Amino acid sequence: MPSKKIFGIVLAGGEGKRLMPLTEDRAKPAVPFGGVYRLIDFALSNLLNSGITQIVVLTQYKSHSLDRHVAETWRLSGLLNSYVASVPAQQRLGKRWFAGSADAIYQSLNLIGDEEPDIVVVVGADHVYRMDFEQMVQAHIASGRPATVAAIRQPIELASSFGVIELDKSDPTLIAKFLEKPTDPEGLADSPNEVLASMGNYVFDKDALVDAVRADAQREGSNHDMGGDIVPAFVDAGDASVYDLINNEMPGATDRDRYYWRDVGTIESFFDAHMDLVSALPVFNLYNTRWPIYTQQLNSPPAKFVRDGWGNNTIVHDSIVSPGSLFSGARIVNSVLGPWATVESGGAVTDSVLFDRVRIGRGAVVHRSILDKNAVIEDGARVGIERERDLERGLTVTDSGITVVGKGVRVSP
Repeated sequence: MPSKKIFGIVLAGGEGKRLMPLTEDRAKPAVPFGGVYRLIDFALSNLLNSGITQIVVLTQYKSHSLDRHVAETWRLSGLLNSYVASVPAQQRLGKRWFAGSADAIYQSLNLIGDEEPDIVVVVGADHVYRMDFEQMVQAHIASGRPATVAAIRQPIELASSFGVIELDKSDPTLIAKFLEKPTDPEGLADSPNEVLASMGNYVFDKDALVDAVRADAQREGSNHDMGGDIVPAFVDAGDASVYDLINNEMPGATDRDRYYWRDVGTIESFFDAHMDLVSALPVFNLYNTRWPIYTQQLNSPPAKFVRDGWGNNTIVHDSIVSPGSLFSGARIVNSVLGPWATVESGGAVTDSVLFDRVRIGRGAVVHRSILDKNAVIEDGARVGIERERDLERGLTVTDSGITVVGKGVRVSP
């Protein structure tokens, strides 16, 4: 355990516009993932597994389901002053909402003042990964600098998708530049075909963070963003270190998933992250019991697979199915199905993601699609097969051909 007092802040106030329509009725961190989880469960599990047990979740947009999930699932023992608390925008500094992630912390400085920690760990709520923050905190302390940014190695050709960190040539732990989506970055000295991309996770000395967000609040023209304003200010002052995820020793990790990290901020990346789960040797392994991902324990019966009235077996390959699900003479391949999903006789689900309580009718076909909660695909209907037909129905279809059926939407043949 770290000897210093550590306080965790999870930034969960983003709208998630690029995940529409999945965020039409919920906050982005509350979007279901991997069958039984919510996106925020990964950040909270990492913090808790790292020994950080005083955590606040700063929320804002459409936060009801997120607040409810945190309250019902993340109940820690108050005996040792351990808690995960969902904190909405309090408008303590005037009648306004959060203007950015840095402003969210600025408007919530009372939370830091109440706990008086030595160090504050600030993380996003919508990434899929495993990370031991205790190791990052120890590296932060050893650096002697007031700010540390977590980074992961990415192919240099993907640099334009990330905030990229350039290192000081004489000190590879010091950040020399913080570049937002550069088109022509330098490769790493020890790996010229890779760059260090910011993971959106930070460790700060408490006083330095408080001073930084207060100064940013007074700065005209600031976007009040942690990655866009606060971190660059520390970099310009020569006060920011980098923590390379390659140095993070993860219990139970395999070579295949040791350094896995996904920003699931778009429909395509959200879909791809699910496909990473379903292979026999998954790119991200949900079954690592030495670093578990926690979530709400559902009061549901086990999933059930039966033959239909004509004796046709249910066939399931390379898929994840959740409690309460029922499949009768169905075919399910390379898919993730949430709790209480139903696929009736002759129904086929391939390369798809189903949220909870989705019903697939008799003979219906779902391919390369994401179906939100309570969606119904009626008998004989086909989704994800004919792009123009899906668009005529008012469904969302991405440029890469992923069809999204919104919450509670009913699709007829």
